[in-house]
Amino acid sequence: MAGIDAVLTIDLGAIAANWRQLAAAGRMAGVVKADGYGLGAAPVARALRDAGCRDFFVAHLAEGMALRAALGPGPMVAVLNGFPPGADEDAGLVPVLNGLPDVEAHAALGRAAGRVRPAILHVDTGMARLGLDAAELDRVADDPGLLRGLDLRFVMTHLACADEPAHPLNALQARRFAAARARLPAMPASFANSSGLFLGPDFASDLGRPGCALYGINPTPGRPNPLRQVVTLDAPVLQVREIPAGTTVGYGAGWTAERTSRIATVAAGYADGYLRSLSGRAAGIIAGRPVPLVGRVSMDLITFDVTDVPQLAPGDAIRLIGPGETPDDIAARAGTIGYEILTSLGRRYRREYRGA
Repeated sequence: MAGIDAVLTIDLGAIAANWRQLAAAGRMAGVVKADGYGLGAAPVARALRDAGCRDFFVAHLAEGMALRAALGPGPMVAVLNGFPPGADEDAGLVPVLNGLPDVEAHAALGRAAGRVRPAILHVDTGMARLGLDAAELDRVADDPGLLRGLDLRFVMTHLACADEPAHPLNALQARRFAAARARLPAMPASFANSSGLFLGPDFASDLGRPGCALYGINPTPGRPNPLRQVVTLDAPVLQVREIPAGTTVGYGAGWTAERTSRIATVAAGYADGYLRSLSGRAAGIIAGRPVPLVGRVSMDLITFDVTDVPQLAPGDAIRLIGPGETPDDIAARAGTIGYEILTSLGRRYRREYRGA
């Protein structure tokens, strides 16, 4: 019998190719927060660095510290959630300043040290999460001395509805961002996320911040995905058994065989990020043929009706993610988004990196 570990294969070459495709339009960062969207921040970032990427974004300080250790000196590593002044312990991380208190604290440290501190200034234009609000923007615009002590690499904002091109908030945010930039000291801008890169020239800036698109999630919902798929997930068949018509399968007896059926039990479950909401909705792929998921997804096991695939045997694998069953496809069945599918992928999978 073959190994009993599910195998998550990550195509670093595809990630690099996706970045190069986007970077053909201008300078592009690599967003590698949440452990590279669940795929491994260190190997992903190294592949992007080798492809030419020099700017990276993470969410938390600890992520930034780990990424600096993985990449070494040189590339910009920016921390979207910011961090207290000096907390990066000379790792050379760039905090995103998300409010006036952040601006004041980091600027004060720069003035006290007698040298400017690198930072990115975040202006809220419609997300109502992080970023200078209207009153804080007024303060900074009216008193640019508040920024003394800072080396502001970029001013940024974050789009709320970029995956809905017709949403009126997109154009409103573009106008607000342009107005904010006009009131601030001149500095480069960082605007579009993955979907924003496809919204047109009003959303161009000095640094794009693609995240999900690098990992094969479609940044243009409702249209063909312009980017390459990155992951495949193959889970081993532990057992195949024949059951008579009328037999129920799984917790809650939620599925009943209408005919004599062959059921394959597979080593994956919601503890591995294969969401419970996929119960009765997903399919696996065997030699290009879909086989329906039957019964509930449990913590460690899932079951498929393989009656029409008589050659399947224990030790074979069923593909859970891959061509014909992409993260976006699975997300649609689960009632979520591809981001959640990728970032939920569990640590019990054996991970194989290819194309570095």
